[in-house]
Amino acid sequence: MRLQRYYVLAVVLLVAELAVSAWGFAQVGRDATVPIHWDAAGNANGYGPAMLGFLLVPLITVGLMAMFSVIPKVEPRRDNLERSASAYRTVAVAITVLMFGIHWVVVLAGTGRDAPVALVVGGGVGLLFAALGNVMTTVRSNFMFGVRTPWTLSSERSWDRTHRLVGRLFVLAGVGFIAASLLGRLLLVIGLLLGFMTSVLVVAFVYSYVVWRSDPDRRPVAGTR
Repeated sequence: MRLQRYYVLAVVLLVAELAVSAWGFAQVGRDATVPIHWDAAGNANGYGPAMLGFLLVPLITVGLMAMFSVIPKVEPRRDNLERSASAYRTVAVAITVLMFGIHWVVVLAGTGRDAPVALVVGGGVGLLFAALGNVMTTVRSNFMFGVRTPWTLSSERSWDRTHRLVGRLFVLAGVGFIAASLLGRLLLVIGLLLGFMTSVLVVAFVYSYVVWRSDPDRRPVAGTR
């Protein structure tokens, strides 16, 4: 799978994150204590060393780059993942961009400035879900990426229809998260996120089984008939 463009963008964002970190250190010093945790209302309620607060996200970005590189190499259904390359790259880019936004907010808050936590986190999560939902229908059956239940992995019909449904739900959820973030309601974003993820897990689990049962070409799953 060709991920060169993703790596170029990821490296650019990583360098930008480190530049933001360097600016933060110049403002407060390396031995300063900075916010590293926020409550549901977007208020800082946990503090730690600047080395942790200003370098954690860049380290996570490096980890993400490694993860997105390894997944195509260990995926048993590599041909299908290759056919999902565009969606895979979209998700990789969206997550990496979100991490940059979060890092910017963390460093901004660490220097004592007003940080739009609700807007960046809520809006970023909303955009991420919208991006995921938009490409969900193009993902082909694989073990690493997508809605993976015993039934989606055993039926092309179940995989396709479940991803079509979940994709629409993700787009709707993304719009809701963005709207809540524009209102500055981080608590609402968190509540919506928890409720949405729980609901989607249940819906995808049940719906994938129902569609699998109606597929004459389904493959058997252990413990089912």
